[in-house]
Amino acid sequence: MQIAPSARVPVIRFENLTLGYERHPAVHHLNAEIPAGSLVAVVGPNGAGKSTLLKGMAGELRPLDGHIRMSPAGESRDMLAYMPQRSELDNSFPISVFNMAAMGLWHEIGAFRGVSRSCRERVHAALDTVGLAGFETRPIGSLSGGQLQRARFARLILQDAPVVLLDEPFAAIDARTAEDLTQLILHWHSEGRTVFAVVHDFAQVRNIFPTCLLLARELVAFGATPEVMTETLLARARQLSEAFDEHAVECALPQA
Repeated sequence: MQIAPSARVPVIRFENLTLGYERHPAVHHLNAEIPAGSLVAVVGPNGAGKSTLLKGMAGELRPLDGHIRMSPAGESRDMLAYMPQRSELDNSFPISVFNMAAMGLWHEIGAFRGVSRSCRERVHAALDTVGLAGFETRPIGSLSGGQLQRARFARLILQDAPVVLLDEPFAAIDARTAEDLTQLILHWHSEGRTVFAVVHDFAQVRNIFPTCLLLARELVAFGATPEVMTETLLARARQLSEAFDEHAVECALPQA
């Protein structure tokens, strides 16, 4: 169900997209267009395929079927910044806050070039933007959950990508950090960047994101948030998720 499609040029197209693991689909036959400059929340029940969709968009997971098409503004994976769930980060790795943020410059400086003075200044500016000035030499393992998320956002700032993918950016952080990171997301949106975020808190979805994609392993609805976040559609998503057979074989293409 697609609600009020936008006339803006799409930066990402999902064409009959099926994603999964070991040939078991987690996202089925998804068709949708993400207009450039959109601020989209991806919502749905647990196990609905939300994180799987972002992994596919980021190139970490190859489609079982269908395609993810990117417009010229996002045709290169270097033009896309992806922040996975914090649980996927090993914060015991011995790296400083500065060096973690500086990884956002990898697409510019590569793996073996040193960080120039101008690049160092940009790293300091990004850390200052997220409220971590003075934390440069701290190991990431010493940070609180909110501080670590701020450092990850500093890395996104330095990637300077037109498309930003965020998997649970507000999970397990304090209210002040959530508000500060929300303002940064809204700033990216005001600059015309496309932001696509998995969000579990429905209040945050309604307050921050004008567009919503409701997923339950298949598309339930995509459009303006007030029209998608209805009790009827949310109940439909829960029903679809509960009915899914995780042991089923790969599904067939829909018949024309």
